[in-house]
Amino acid sequence: MALIVQKFGGSSVADSHRIQHVCNIIAKTYDAGNQVVVVLSAQGDTTDLLIEKAKELNPCPSARELDVLLSTGEQISVALAAMCMERMGYSAVSLTGWQAGIETSSEHSVAKITKISKGAITRELEKGRIVFVAGFQGIDAQGEITTLGRGGSDTTAVALAVALHADACQIFTDVDGVYTADPRKDPNATKLDEINYDEMLQMVNAGAQVLHDRCVILAMHHNIPLEVCSSFTGNPGTLVHSMAAQKL
Repeated sequence: MALIVQKFGGSSVADSHRIQHVCNIIAKTYDAGNQVVVVLSAQGDTTDLLIEKAKELNPCPSARELDVLLSTGEQISVALAAMCMERMGYSAVSLTGWQAGIETSSEHSVAKITKISKGAITRELEKGRIVFVAGFQGIDAQGEITTLGRGGSDTTAVALAVALHADACQIFTDVDGVYTADPRKDPNATKLDEINYDEMLQMVNAGAQVLHDRCVILAMHHNIPLEVCSSFTGNPGTLVHSMAAQKL
């Protein structure tokens, strides 16, 4: 039995139809005999809409209250997905970042994960449940809700894979892998079957948005292979790992 961490971005869970599609992907992974931990982002433009709502009432909201507000976006996603899995006949549970044991530094909106206490997730996995964890968030030493900033859900997924000694970490996006250039702008761009961490960081630093640099650095330091794949096409993705031959 393998332990798989899967992360789905906001476009992948933007509405009920897409959540159902994501749950079908998760069900296939679980039915193959794996334990599954799933990290979700907020649906679609939820984060931007929440910021707009905040600024309608206060043009300069405090960072603390903004973190409390923005953390709800991911919580909505994981609760809806867990409900969908339950309707499909699977045992599932949703956990907020702090329920999942994700401890962070105290810098609101740009906090860093400092520790993951994996007991709660492990107990749920032992019950045979699919565990949904809200990405992008945690709790600091004072019990305050924090958010992780840009790329926070990717970072959450990799950090959980490290803490849980996962066998694989899959990052599902709206593209079917890592390309040599932006395929929407360059018709000659080609998808890479694999790429090493250093080259992935080079691409991120050059503006590629498929992964965040913190996510790649964390995976590299702990030698966690990442698979970047599409939640829409079902095509094989791009493997990001230490042994990939140089491609660029």
